[in-house]
Amino acid sequence: MTDNYVAKRLKVNGIVQGVGFRPFVFQLAQKYGLKGEVANTSAGVSIHVEGLAGHINSFEADLAAQAPPLAYIVDIVSQPGTVKQFSDFAIEKSQGESRMSTLISPDVSVCDDCLAELMDPANRRFHYPFINCTNCGPRYTIIDDIPYDRPKTSMRYFVMCPACQAEYDEPTNRRFHAQPNACDDCGPHVSLFDNHQNVIGKHNPVDQAVDLLKQGNILAIKGLGGYHLAADAANTDAVRRLRRRKIREEKPLAVMSADLATIRGYAAVNQEEEQLLTSIRRPIVLLRKKTPNPISAQVAPHNNYFGVMLPYTPLHYLLLKRDFTALVMTSGNLSEEPISIDNEDAFNRLAGIADYFLIHDRNIYLRSDDSIVRHIAGAQRFIRRSRGFVPIPVFLKNEVPPVLACGAELKNTICVTKQDKAFLSQHIGDLENIATYDFFKLTIDHLKRILDINPEIIACDMHPDYLSSQFAAEQTAIPNIQVQHHHAHVVSCMAEHKLEGDVIGLAFDGTGYGPDGTLWGGEILIASSHEFKRTGHLATVAMPGAAAAIKEPWRMAISYLQHAFGDDFQNLDLPVLGEIEAGKVNVLREMISRQVNSPLTSSLGRLFDGVAAICGIRKQVNFEGQAAMEFEMLAADSTKQMYDYQWVTGENHQLQTAPIIKGVVADIQSRVPIAKISAKFHRTLIRLFAEFCDVVRRESGLNRVVLSGGCFQNATLLSGLIQALHNKEFAVFSHQQVPANDGGISLGQAAVAAAMAQGA
Repeated sequence: MTDNYVAKRLKVNGIVQGVGFRPFVFQLAQKYGLKGEVANTSAGVSIHVEGLAGHINSFEADLAAQAPPLAYIVDIVSQPGTVKQFSDFAIEKSQGESRMSTLISPDVSVCDDCLAELMDPANRRFHYPFINCTNCGPRYTIIDDIPYDRPKTSMRYFVMCPACQAEYDEPTNRRFHAQPNACDDCGPHVSLFDNHQNVIGKHNPVDQAVDLLKQGNILAIKGLGGYHLAADAANTDAVRRLRRRKIREEKPLAVMSADLATIRGYAAVNQEEEQLLTSIRRPIVLLRKKTPNPISAQVAPHNNYFGVMLPYTPLHYLLLKRDFTALVMTSGNLSEEPISIDNEDAFNRLAGIADYFLIHDRNIYLRSDDSIVRHIAGAQRFIRRSRGFVPIPVFLKNEVPPVLACGAELKNTICVTKQDKAFLSQHIGDLENIATYDFFKLTIDHLKRILDINPEIIACDMHPDYLSSQFAAEQTAIPNIQVQHHHAHVVSCMAEHKLEGDVIGLAFDGTGYGPDGTLWGGEILIASSHEFKRTGHLATVAMPGAAAAIKEPWRMAISYLQHAFGDDFQNLDLPVLGEIEAGKVNVLREMISRQVNSPLTSSLGRLFDGVAAICGIRKQVNFEGQAAMEFEMLAADSTKQMYDYQWVTGENHQLQTAPIIKGVVADIQSRVPIAKISAKFHRTLIRLFAEFCDVVRRESGLNRVVLSGGCFQNATLLSGLIQALHNKEFAVFSHQQVPANDGGISLGQAAVAAAMAQGA
């Protein structure tokens, strides 16, 4: 040995387990002639190397620069080590530690290497539906604890055959320590049943399933994160039956096609959308429809877009190889329930929907819906963040205490924090029934366990009736911090962008509990991580029938008309008034006048609903935001006109809606096309909010504007307002890592609670 022969200990933190990181380290050590060992630990990966100092320096540089594709390195801690005279370099068994801070990889799509083997008749895994390697396949949905080793996954029940074991043990093999490694001889299998749990044949169940789909049947198919309900997307009768049985009248259904060429036959795909579709995450991507197209009109009625994804499991590829234009692949549940993951549960809950069941015997430990994204204003925007992205954390600017944030009621996610990382859960759903609430609690327990987080603070929405808030109130052992809904929205976006200090926050959504007892949703805040001030909002109007007004937008139409015209509104010649019985209109008018079950709201979402109903688009909706969505999609791009608008100045500025409503009514009575009315309405809002931000800047000196809330899923509003604010030289921040809707609000709750606890 020479003085130049040294040792180093390296600790690597990040997504470094189950992604081929140890064999990568092994091969890198061999490249530089180094001795030592590498092992998984509960804190990441531990490496001891010894050799020539220059070679160790090169090894350390390549460790970060050439990591495997699924690895995500957060940091590498390097310390001098003691030379132990290792004779070679070895991969050791996983080491348990009391402190767990490793990151878990999300589930990702089958890789090109495995896909080539899947379709190769000479390969021993030809047409095996569970083919995978260290670069692809299930992770998060099959893990029960860490370190990420086979005994701590749902693969513990499958003993590898000699051939698979040899691959698993060979450091140079692509399947070295691929925990779900298996083949047809030793791994999971698929089976086909009818909806009475009778086995349908025992040979080629996938081919039989394809035949049944071709015949117009509905199949429940067990996938990666749960069951899908599948049908031929070109078969209108099959899609109509699926909607009727699933109790999903008009909400768009996701579809899956075999390749990009097929997708381009029915939808427009730009370069950014192609990148989203083909990424290893394989989300559902919203794509503009082509007209005409071969997909049934029942898939996405009254909608300009299809939600489209490419196959992401081997089973999907096998199902789609028989010339389907697309398969409907919608969540395996009744509307408003969590998706099924357990075979027995699926038979119990889905037998009334599916004609047949294509199931498998690999357990899913945690359900995970498909993620939904679209490309707007130069960036990926989440509508739902779930499979493929969870549990990758949002990295925060500073370390924070361990917090559990319980999210909102709709589109619920939970968030737990550890050091400088915030872990949002997969999509849980609307907390409106016991099944979803049970899933909510299961998800909390699972994330706390696999991330070894023991929360010291719990955060929730201020609304006392949310199940998430009630859960938080029951956790009496730790402090409970209630966070105002729209403050959490703004801070969720601030946390994404690591913003500190005060910002102008535009929080626009359907509803949220306001400290003044009204329902907020069209808010302009001056906000920091620990506090906020309401500096402006849309003028409040009555919400007659309260929650009923969300499902019946005609109620908001009457409210806005009465607010703008007084009782004379009943003399107006409007479609909505002609379609609603005079008696119902009078009842609503009295409710509003007497303030009976008519809480006040400043919600922009309710304004969209009201205007859409005034224009005759929707008297009632079948899913949240339907009226506003259809109103946006009618907007013509050509008009430059706008409606009058104004605000009442004061300590809390009020942006008046009456002038806008009067302008819309005048256009309807003048027979102006609804497409032009929609465009004028959107342009008016964009101009109004941009100018109001100018007012706030003059008053406060603030130049950073943060956009958050479900209304920013409206592409016209989001892209238009970003551009208008940029034109006024504001620094504009919008969501890219979590949804703008309530699916991202748990991140804001966690950040607010942490800031308040730290006395920021």
